[in-house]
Amino acid sequence: MEAEARAFWRVRRRLAVATIRQALVQMRFRIGLVTVLGLFLWIGLFVMFCHGFDFLKTGIQDQRTHDDMVRIVFCMFFGALMVMLIFSSGIILYGSLFRSREIAFLLSSPVRTQRVFLHKFQEAVLLSSWGFLLLGSPMLLAFGISTEAPWYYYPIMPAFLVAFVYIPAGLGAILCLTIVRHVPQYRLKAVVIAGALLLIVAVWYTWTTITGPESDILTPSWFRDMLARLKFSEQRLLPSWWISSGLLQAAREVWSDAVLFLTLLVANALFIRQLAIWIAGCYYRKAYNVLYGRPVGRRVDRTAWVERFARWAVSPFPHQIRLLLTKDFRLFRRDPVQWSQFLIFFGLLALYFVNIRQFDYNDRYIGWVNMISFLNLSVVGLLMSTFTTRFVFPMISLESQRFWLLGLLPVRRETILWSKFLFAAGGSIIPCSLLIMLSDVMLHVNTTVMLSHQLTCVILCVGLAGIAVGLGARLPNLRETSPARIAAGFGGTLNLVVSTLYILIVVLLTALPYHFYLAAESSTAARILPNADETALLWWLQVWLWVGNAGCVVLGLLATILPLQMGFRAFRRLEF
Repeated sequence: MEAEARAFWRVRRRLAVATIRQALVQMRFRIGLVTVLGLFLWIGLFVMFCHGFDFLKTGIQDQRTHDDMVRIVFCMFFGALMVMLIFSSGIILYGSLFRSREIAFLLSSPVRTQRVFLHKFQEAVLLSSWGFLLLGSPMLLAFGISTEAPWYYYPIMPAFLVAFVYIPAGLGAILCLTIVRHVPQYRLKAVVIAGALLLIVAVWYTWTTITGPESDILTPSWFRDMLARLKFSEQRLLPSWWISSGLLQAAREVWSDAVLFLTLLVANALFIRQLAIWIAGCYYRKAYNVLYGRPVGRRVDRTAWVERFARWAVSPFPHQIRLLLTKDFRLFRRDPVQWSQFLIFFGLLALYFVNIRQFDYNDRYIGWVNMISFLNLSVVGLLMSTFTTRFVFPMISLESQRFWLLGLLPVRRETILWSKFLFAAGGSIIPCSLLIMLSDVMLHVNTTVMLSHQLTCVILCVGLAGIAVGLGARLPNLRETSPARIAAGFGGTLNLVVSTLYILIVVLLTALPYHFYLAAESSTAARILPNADETALLWWLQVWLWVGNAGCVVLGLLATILPLQMGFRAFRRLEF
């Protein structure tokens, strides 16, 4: 056992050293860019959390109410991250335990199954938790500075984070092994039951949220109602409550309770880790054999309703593009790593939008509503940019493995790029538009702003698809077979940066004029500009609105046409 552990650690150390050396030699620009952007994001989150905790400290005078609000904020934050870590670690482990080419070699080597699982489990913990540490550390550091926490709060904080990460990662591993071991035999029944349960929960939660009582925002009744609705996050059996209570006790200089909660987290983390290793010893090889070695019966010639719907949706396009779109859709549908991440992140975002209560927004808060609505639009755009970078940008590079077959078909190369563009744009417009409409309905925005949001959403999706497809054809990586590594290269990093800048410019072109226009229509303009001609001011702001929307359309066309043209020229000259 010790020899196995030393061998695997030696392999991991050599791989890490080789990766770091290669990155320092070949990807200096990417490392510097990622470091600068990550530092910028961390500082921005730290400043935002500092202002947020200062707002709670000055806005809530009652100490007990303030402590309850901070505790609920912590519990909701860690609870949401716990759910995301369970799914993300499970998805990563599925890819590394059952889809990796390395795993067949490791299972045939003279090592125990538990050691192979532990090797991949440690990688999954690292890959799934770095984002959690990036989001959690600025909040906890800002809270410690805001509350003037004692010195031992800061060294004990990383211990809490590491112990907390292992619990959802272990639960995700157990869930992954159990599903792969049993679900393939009852795949249809499991999907139907899980879909029905999720639909019932979503309908019930949406109905209770929409039909709930309305209250004026930022008032005592609003805070009481908010505290009552979020009390479910304070369940004593949840690890999110353990880490929240431990950090709060450490900030209050109650070090004995903080150590008690830390011990509780460490003990449960070790228990779940050992439980996952034991289940892997019992299930892993059986699950692998069930997934790849089960006998295939007689294939029934039938088409799933999803593919029938996809064929109907692409029927207006020419025959060649229709076939390529069908191929890309089938590859997406048969890859659970892609569609599961898509559903999870968009589902969590929809849950957040549904959780925006219908408050009585009057003129005092119309600026807040407008800002929140455009921030939601920005979040949807940024989420879409990550998906286009992760899944759309590598599509051109991955076609090199199948281009010998595509080259035999009477299909122009431009047609292949057009099919990728239509697949990315059409697949992103529908969910993004529905999410933005849900956000606007919950926020009670007027019809004009809602239509503007829909137009901006369409422009964002089309432009992001054009950028990803164009840069993917202009900067392909034909030697790499992993989509994740292709997206993490220079081209993927450049695509993410360009997409982020595009989103910021498009949103600002529409958000700023609407913000000032709504302020001019309300009583805010009279307080800021008492001597201004209201009629002339509204006319100029309407002109700004039209100019901003026109500029948004022009920018969307440029962001779509120019990258595609560069991709067309590069793809014609590309040799596979």
